[in-house]
Amino acid sequence: MTRDPKEILKKIRRIELKTRRLVNSVFAGQYHSVFKGRGMNFEEVREYAPGDEIRSIDWNVTARMNAPYIKKFTEERELTVLLVVDVSASGVFGSVDLSKRELAAEVASILAFSAINNNDKVGLILFTEEVELFIPPRKGRLHTLRLIREMLYFEPRKKGTNLAGALDYLNRVTSRRAVVFLISDFEAPDFTKALTVTSRRHDLVSMPVGDPAESQLPDVGIVALEDAETGAVVEINTSSASVRHGLARAAEERRTSMERLFRSRGVDLVPLNTGEDHLLALRAFFETRERRITS
Repeated sequence: MTRDPKEILKKIRRIELKTRRLVNSVFAGQYHSVFKGRGMNFEEVREYAPGDEIRSIDWNVTARMNAPYIKKFTEERELTVLLVVDVSASGVFGSVDLSKRELAAEVASILAFSAINNNDKVGLILFTEEVELFIPPRKGRLHTLRLIREMLYFEPRKKGTNLAGALDYLNRVTSRRAVVFLISDFEAPDFTKALTVTSRRHDLVSMPVGDPAESQLPDVGIVALEDAETGAVVEINTSSASVRHGLARAAEERRTSMERLFRSRGVDLVPLNTGEDHLLALRAFFETRERRITS
């Protein structure tokens, strides 16, 4: 599909301005406080000063110098952040202003700018039934703008979803522990084993993306629904209350099953929906995680 480069740049710039403003005004400080570095780096040994922590005294140096000295450490702050984003065909669906893929791109943009504001590196994996694009983690505004462009406009070759394959790929290309945001509608074959391995190696945050119409169909008579990934078509009678209730019940059961899986693996969960304010979801996530860390 041919797109006007000016329109692409305009949309990317619009998202940059919007997400930068949100990062600076709404999420300032929260990202830094909830995602910690890999540990502490030794910086120097210096003479003890009133108020220093006694437990920091280096007794070997103190004995040699005949005066108290302490070891000074600084937090190894720099993180690697990886955005693992589902770009399968089901992401084009949207019954409101945004499609699921556009919502995923906006949320990922907020996370990317939060990361670079804290001098962290950000990388991107786009996947369908195969990994379609990998951009290694780097820093900087231009790098982040490239990530936004790819999330919005990348044209995948495949339509299906292979979450297990994407997580396996992530584990192969990333040897050091990273903060991983997994953004998908999770309409995929079983990925439990890959999720378990990834949750042990990385700080994994799952972000299921949904749309209101996927669980609440309006009463509009008989409609034909096509699976965007397989092409399968099914006719259903939306005028039937039992059909609508059955769809809603199935969606709720799937949601609770997915939540149980994530929580059993210690994976944070941030539900996103095209019909709801994603800023509230992100803020609730940051606040909950901050409380857990400080409690």
